[in-house]
Amino acid sequence: MDKIAVLIPCYNEAKTIEKVVTDFRRELPEAVIYVYDNNSSDGTDEIARKAGAVVRYEYQQGKGNVIRRMFAEIDAECYVMVDGDDTYPADQVQPLVDKVLNKKADMVVGDRLSSTYFEENKRPFHNFGNSIVRGSINLLFKNDIKDIMTGYRAFSYRFVKTFPVLSKGFEIETEMSIHAIDKNMYVENSVIEYRDRPEGSESKLNTYSDGFKVIKTIIRLFKTYRPLAFFGVIALILAVISGAFFVPIFVHYTKTGLVPKIPTLIMSGFVMIAALQSLFTGLILQTMYAKNRQDFEMELNRVTREARDDK
Repeated sequence: MDKIAVLIPCYNEAKTIEKVVTDFRRELPEAVIYVYDNNSSDGTDEIARKAGAVVRYEYQQGKGNVIRRMFAEIDAECYVMVDGDDTYPADQVQPLVDKVLNKKADMVVGDRLSSTYFEENKRPFHNFGNSIVRGSINLLFKNDIKDIMTGYRAFSYRFVKTFPVLSKGFEIETEMSIHAIDKNMYVENSVIEYRDRPEGSESKLNTYSDGFKVIKTIIRLFKTYRPLAFFGVIALILAVISGAFFVPIFVHYTKTGLVPKIPTLIMSGFVMIAALQSLFTGLILQTMYAKNRQDFEMELNRVTREARDDK
């Protein structure tokens, strides 16, 4: 097991990868630096290899697929994940590593949003999107992670080996954050500076399509991790709709003894049945979720013992 592993997922980062690898070798001389090339066509892998990194490959396109491969293949006491675009300073990595190794944090978030991100980032919709995602997740999942979508993080062994990677692309950071919150992992924030990409280096993010994927991921994970709240909201909306159609019919019946608009009354009844079905679906899934949480805690204990034995 490595003491520290620096994980750098890369896709066409030839302009910056040498500097990133060199900077992290200087700051963490005891670390093994892994560059996972994701079908680059600009020689990123050879440049990284010459700079001293261990180069491996993931042929399924997408950052989530690369992270899945990294987490499966590498064993370390502390993992540092960083992008290969030189937007995150290597000289601020030590606090992240210290919090994992010395404070037993499971995930340390490199917080860009509390420092220079909004000044450095030249894409206003990215700024807006980061704020919306951070606010919605902290509201829905009752936490205070300062930067949900940062690519600069440190992880413990037990986080990495119990994190089920489901996302294929850039929404992976959102999935990591929600997993840590839901599983009551010890999460720390560490403020870091952020600098925009150097001239000639192009972002792989698409503001709208990737933003839409992130929103879908939040909804999917909210349904998975908070099923009673998710289906309870649907049940409430359906019940309100049913009541809005039923009340006027009921009022008319109390005054005249007649039931007008029979089809509307029938529709109202079916909508109320759907509301009850949604509510009971949430209750059943909430019970299953509670059992999954118990199973996860047992798996977490097993992985923790495994890490202790491997040291």
